[in-house]
Amino acid sequence: MSQADEAAERHRRRMRRQKELVDNRVAQADEDRGVLVVNTGNGKGKSSAAFGMVARALGHGMRVAVVQFIKGSFATGEEAFFRRFPEVEYHVMGEGFTWDTQDRNRDIRAADAAWAKASAFLADPEFDLVVLDELNIALKLGYLQLDEVLTALLARPPGQHAVVTGRAAPEALIEIADTVTEMCPVKHAFDAGVRAQKGIEL
Repeated sequence: MSQADEAAERHRRRMRRQKELVDNRVAQADEDRGVLVVNTGNGKGKSSAAFGMVARALGHGMRVAVVQFIKGSFATGEEAFFRRFPEVEYHVMGEGFTWDTQDRNRDIRAADAAWAKASAFLADPEFDLVVLDELNIALKLGYLQLDEVLTALLARPPGQHAVVTGRAAPEALIEIADTVTEMCPVKHAFDAGVRAQKGIEL
């Protein structure tokens, strides 16, 4: 047997063992229910990942609700795109970044209004996926009561999925989540003086 043949055979054996392990894990994952996903960290991609899940859900004929906290002072491509779908309820409820508004009471009022909308979606079994974009920021800044948010997330209809995005996810939220991803920055074009680009950040 040539060295190439031996290498190919070793690869087949490794892949066979890996397939057995993966198949075994898949067979053990027999629970079917809604999951809570948290995208956090200082890197880019938290909201983008959530909107990728919105697209995936729509591909499966699911009904989706999106509530955006904090954001609101500029138009985005995802808003323009997903508003085309009657299966999506899309609500931009923030009034812009806190350093732009510079008004804590106004920000709290906006967060309260957004949470009223979000909590209604979280209680509605008609919605298969609820995205709470930048909710973590509203929690970090103390605009909302963490206990109230956790209670609503835990009381969701059994088949409903929820995605929470934003930096600085509270530990209590991470604890109850099913899937948590922390986006870690390596480089960002903004640091080199490149403004936010349509299709990338906007």
